Amino acid sequence: MTDPADLASLKASLRLEARRTRQTADPQGAGEAAAAHFPAALAGPGVVAAYWPLGGEFDPLPLIDRLRASGGEIALPRIADRSGQPRFLLWPPRGDLSPDAFGVPAPPADAPEARPRLILTPLLAFDRAGGRLGQGGGHYDRILARLRPQGVVAMGLAYAVQEIEAVPRGPQDMRLDWVLTEREAIRCGA
Repeated sequence: MTDPADLASLKASLRLEARRTRQTADPQGAGEAAAAHFPAALAGPGVVAAYWPLGGEFDPLPLIDRLRASGGEIALPRIADRSGQPRFLLWPPRGDLSPDAFGVPAPPADAPEARPRLILTPLLAFDRAGGRLGQGGGHYDRILARLRPQGVVAMGLAYAVQEIEAVPRGPQDMRLDWVLTEREAIRCGA
C-alpha cells in the first residue's frame, strides 16, 4: 500500500501536469459532442446533479439542456461555508444563481434540496477503471461515499486528452461509473 504522504505528493504532481494537459483541449463544440454520446439508458426523469464549469473544466451546459429536454431535473451543489458539506439544490431552467462560500455560482440557499440519481463530476484526469483525479479538496469523494448506498451513479465529464493510464487511488477515492468525453461514453471497468 502506498504511503499517504507519497500518494498526496504523487497526486499533487499529477494535478499540475493534468492542468497543463487540459489547456491543450479544444473546447469548441466539445459539450455538444459529449451530449450526443450520453448513454440513453441514463437519460429521462429524475434529478441529475451537475456543476458550474470553472477554470477550464469541461462545460456541462449542453448536456444539461439535453437532460432537461428528456425530462430530467437539474441540481447544482451549494456550499454554505468553506468547511461544509455541499447540498444539491434544484436549478430550474433560467433560474437565478448566486455565489456560494467558494464563489461558485449556485442556486439560492432557499432552493429545494434534491436527491440526485446521477452526479456529473468535473475532473483533472481519469482512467478507464473509474479512477478520478479531482482538484484535491475531496468534495466529490465525500459526496459519493455518502450517496453511493442510495444507488447514485457517478459520471465524470472530461476532454479525451485528460485520460491517463492509471489514476493513483487511496481508500477515500471513490470510483466513477462512467466518463463522458467529446469522443465517447466510457463504462468504467467494463
